[in-house]
Amino acid sequence: QVQLVESGGGLVQAEESLTLSCAASGSGFSLGAMGWYRQAPGKQRELVAAITSGGNTDYKDSVKGRFTISRDNVKNTVYLQMNSLTPEDTAVYYCAATTPGSDYDFTSWGQGTQVTVSS
Repeated sequence: QVQLVESGGGLVQAEESLTLSCAASGSGFSLGAMGWYRQAPGKQRELVAAITSGGNTDYKDSVKGRFTISRDNVKNTVYLQMNSLTPEDTAVYYCAATTPGSDYDFTSWGQGTQVTVSS
């Protein structure tokens, strides 16, 4: 069982930056792909960015060029660098992880961290 703990959320103004972190812990686990989802009030949870264990990345179109996902496989941590934030990025951001070879079939989830962008 993998536990995921996010940190780094907060309140920022439009055009500012924020970096989210998610640390994985547990016993005897192996991490495959990791990702960041977000859910805004009244909307469905959506995939924002994902990264495979080998470092290949995918992004939601609206964040391409602004957000960067990265991971440290030694620290079992995934990051989301968010630049040029807009009020539309306001949401609860969730970290997700899966086992090796499972593509983006995420099975472990963090508790979420709030990101609020004011105009």
